[in-house]
Order: sequence, then structure tokens, then C-alpha cells
Amino acid sequence: MYLFVNYEIITTFAPQNFLLINIKQRFMNNYETVFILTPVLSDAQMKEAVEKFTNLLKAQGAEIVNEENWGLRKLAYPIDKKTTGFYQLVEFKADPSVIATLELNFRRDERVIRFLTFRQDKYAAEYAAKRRNLKSSKETVKENN
Repeated sequence: MYLFVNYEIITTFAPQNFLLINIKQRFMNNYETVFILTPVLSDAQMKEAVEKFTNLLKAQGAEIVNEENWGLRKLAYPIDKKTTGFYQLVEFKADPSVIATLELNFRRDERVIRFLTFRQDKYAAEYAAKRRNLKSSKETVKENN
């Protein structure tokens, strides 16, 4: 039997900090967000924008698992009269309440053309971990040669 209780109720009635920490970790989900930055940015401006969003996540208590810069890619269709954009992938573990804050900041930032955030189920999280391990092993083999 599953008991669905509001997160705030559990945290207010938690008798000890240890229990509170365990409950917070238990309610943390795996998320993956991809956002597209406008192509007119310089490299420094692009890195600054990405750092802004990762710092926002860290300030909200999220744990950054992986960060990938996919570079400048062609868009499937023009968005705001732009045909290319800088793609950025961020995988993180966070409380569900963090997503609303993150997406609000995406909407307010003029540098972001599009974004998509979704919660990974256990299979998607396992696949992402395998993909990261495979990528890191390929990079180490490449460095050794």
C-alpha cells in the first residue's frame, strides 16, 4: 500500500534533522533538461548563461549529475528567425519544486530560445548513466593513444 502525502506536511512533522534529510533525498527525482541558446552569443556569454542556470539549480539544492555542451546545431525549424542555436544538456537530481523556478528563469532569459525539462524514470536514468560511462571510457582511450 502506498501513502501519498504532501511533501510540506512530512517536513513539518519530521522530529529530527536526520529524518528530514532522508525524506528530502527520497523525494528527489532525476531530471534532464535541454535548452537552446541564441546563436549570436559569444563563447564567454554562452558559458555565463549555462553557469547561471547550473548555479540556480545548486542554490535550490539540486545535485548536478552531468553537463554536456552539444555545440551549435541547426534547428528543425526557424525559431524567432534563427535557424541555429547552441544546445546544452544538464542532468540533475532535484526536488520537484525546483523545476518551476528553473523554467521561470528560462522564460525570463532572452538568451534561451527553447527548453524542455522532463523527469527520468529508472530506466532512463540507467541508460543515461551507461551513456556517460561509455562516453568517459571512449575519452580515456582517446587520451591514452
